[in-house]
Amino acid sequence: MILSWIGALLVGLSLGLLGSGGSILTVPVLIYLAGEQEKVAIAESLGIVGAISLAGFIPYALKKQVHWRSVILFGLPGMAGTYAGAIIAGYVSGTFQLMLFATVMVAAAFMMLRNNKQTLDTEISPHAWWKIVLEGVAVGILTGLVGVGGGFLIVPALVLLGGLPMNLAIGTSLIIITLKSFSGFFSYMDVLAELHLTVNWHLVTIFSLIGAVGTLVGKSMGSRLSNEKLKKGFAGFLIVMGGYIIYMNI
Repeated sequence: MILSWIGALLVGLSLGLLGSGGSILTVPVLIYLAGEQEKVAIAESLGIVGAISLAGFIPYALKKQVHWRSVILFGLPGMAGTYAGAIIAGYVSGTFQLMLFATVMVAAAFMMLRNNKQTLDTEISPHAWWKIVLEGVAVGILTGLVGVGGGFLIVPALVLLGGLPMNLAIGTSLIIITLKSFSGFFSYMDVLAELHLTVNWHLVTIFSLIGAVGTLVGKSMGSRLSNEKLKKGFAGFLIVMGGYIIYMNI
């Protein structure tokens, strides 16, 4: 179980450093290290990442590194999309969910690399409100379907489509992840009940507490790195993890 706790710390580091990547680590850790069943691990990951993201969001909020317009226009519609996606997930296999999960990870990584020359200054140039709402719903549905907080989709969307600088996108992403993760988590309770499965609350609690500590460390590390390095590191991380998950499922 010690490996699971190390994984929890890495989840927190990822969320604090990049504003995303938590569920990308949480789902594999719960399945391959903690031995959880796929559907249970997906549900637990949403609860864990929601709690860790909330803890990681606080330092960004105190420094006013949150774009509240994006939270409202992207996050709230995303909650509805996540709830719907979690219901859809009850009709597909766990393997399908993980393969879709990995494919989207790799696609998001290449989007980030292809656009790594985009301006990263603090000037904000947002899309029209209705475009942000539609993006939020679409990302939310996919988030609920693959059972992750969605930061690996939210951060690129906020940077590439919403016009936010990376540091502002991270803080904004954390509160959006929190809202959508808890929405998906409670939706998954019905899915698990129908399959006669239950959440391991002890595992969820310990994992969340360790991960919350990791977010504080990650936030400190992130303040010393440039936006460009964060983007490149994030993209490389997605490619590696996406390839690993595809390999494990094939």
